[in-house]
Amino acid sequence: MSAVSRSGWAEALGARLDDLHPRLRAYFSPLPAGHIGVGEGTFSRVGTPRRWLWPLLRPLHDRSVVYAGWQLSVPFRITNRFVDARTVSERTFLLPEEPWTMRDAVFVNPHGRLVDELGDAGPVAASFEITVTDGALHLTSHAIGLRWRRFRFRMPRPLSPVVKLTESFDDISERQRVSVTIDVPLLGRIYEYAGDFRYRIEKERG
Repeated sequence: MSAVSRSGWAEALGARLDDLHPRLRAYFSPLPAGHIGVGEGTFSRVGTPRRWLWPLLRPLHDRSVVYAGWQLSVPFRITNRFVDARTVSERTFLLPEEPWTMRDAVFVNPHGRLVDELGDAGPVAASFEITVTDGALHLTSHAIGLRWRRFRFRMPRPLSPVVKLTESFDDISERQRVSVTIDVPLLGRIYEYAGDFRYRIEKERG
């Protein structure tokens, strides 16, 4: 089996890919041709308990960016594909009311920085600083951009949300752990999700 697509993650990490836990290294490396990555697990929490934020987040919910609500112990499934040097992911949250899917695409921009386009047609994009510590991946947002129709603009840093992501692997439970938080100046935490899952690589059906 040969890898025919580059991983945006692997390209952004460069030599730091070797510093990741071996199981994370497999997660962020290119997939063999005709294969997808599949993870299944549970989020201990997802969304925000601040109910007044739910209507404000609803437009992003409808565009598959963030979940406008608050739930605990949510089963989920993630599917990774590599398309044109992008890591394209779908995370389906099996919520009590109905399944909801978050979509994103990770790639490296011409400046060599990791970028994550979130949602259907990428209405939100974030660029990140990357660090690897004790085998775990840590991302902190460098800039947040928004797209409205044909227009794009970058949020001013004093007003910009701060997105942080941590991916690690627990050898005892043999599960991958993920944590994402979004904090806004003056408001504090407006969104988060955290959980663990098992990941495998399999042939794509059809």
